[in-house]
Amino acid sequence: MIKTELELLKTKGQLRRIPNIEAKSDSKIVIDGKEYINFASNDYLGISTKEELRKEFLSKNNSLLSTASARLLTGSAPEYKALENTVAKIFNKEAALIFNTGYQCNLGVISALIRKGDVIFSDKLNHASIIDGMQLSQGDFYRFKHLDYINLEKILKEKRHLYKRAVIVSESIFSMDGDISNINKLIELKKKYNCLLMIDEAHSFCCYEPISEDIDIITATFGKAVGSFGAFCTGSNDIITYLINKARSFIFSTSIPPINIAWSNWLLTEKRDYLLNRQKQLLSLTSEVHQLLKNKGIKTISASHIIPIVIGSNEETLKISEKLKSLGYYVPAIRPPTVPEGTSRLRISLTADINIQDFENLLKNIL
Repeated sequence: MIKTELELLKTKGQLRRIPNIEAKSDSKIVIDGKEYINFASNDYLGISTKEELRKEFLSKNNSLLSTASARLLTGSAPEYKALENTVAKIFNKEAALIFNTGYQCNLGVISALIRKGDVIFSDKLNHASIIDGMQLSQGDFYRFKHLDYINLEKILKEKRHLYKRAVIVSESIFSMDGDISNINKLIELKKKYNCLLMIDEAHSFCCYEPISEDIDIITATFGKAVGSFGAFCTGSNDIITYLINKARSFIFSTSIPPINIAWSNWLLTEKRDYLLNRQKQLLSLTSEVHQLLKNKGIKTISASHIIPIVIGSNEETLKISEKLKSLGYYVPAIRPPTVPEGTSRLRISLTADINIQDFENLLKNIL
């Protein structure tokens, strides 16, 4: 049965394999002994490859390499509270809670908050972690058309009054399309229909100015632009205390090593100006790229540093991806179930270490 399913995946062009990544440095990646310009990284500010930062941090820090326990037992440490205070301050919230990964964070928050008699209204293109959290919850959920707030309000009018607690959930920047949600409209609807509003900032945290006003729950990861590991949820004291007691992915997980927590906090505090400078570089490149696309008459749904080139079929997308690889560009094919059937694509991820010439040369080899 397993062998048959694997053969089916291969036939459909959906069989995946883990790349043998040997090294990374700034905008480059080495796979199986060959160096490529890396257009697939979520390390948007290029922090994780900066050796000078690592050396400076390690010269000042001797935090433990393991906790060997969940935080509610013996797995907490002062580093956690320091980072949670930092995150809450950034978003002007009362409290925050660290989770091991962005996936575990969204899974834990949604499945904990939504009980029987509650409801979730979710953008149709929200991340798998949000979908899985809804499925694990004991409540009902409805998915509105992507970025279609007329459709969302129609569903709210029909369904909201049938439930107790209600949460509207959206990403701020969508990971596969690079388009941006209308936060102000979501705030308007959450107030009008007495809902909580949860925004996943995974692909915008530290890349853009933080959002916070009138958003009840914000989740994001340290594993992308911060170049670290872990994730967080921030909100009111009551919400965070509730999650400490109810979020199973938090309660039953061995916590992240304190040295990773200290690294994240050091970057967000002592190296804040460094991060902001890298953010400016990323935003400048993003602006140049979108202007270039406009000048060439290339339409894109993206409004951010994530640029999708939708090809359609799995086979054609894989073919173009392999062609680019032979030319020294690493742009993996993104296929179902990561994206809907028939929308396989090249997901070009801009980082602060890439330059406009790299992107222009890549584009010439795609079009």
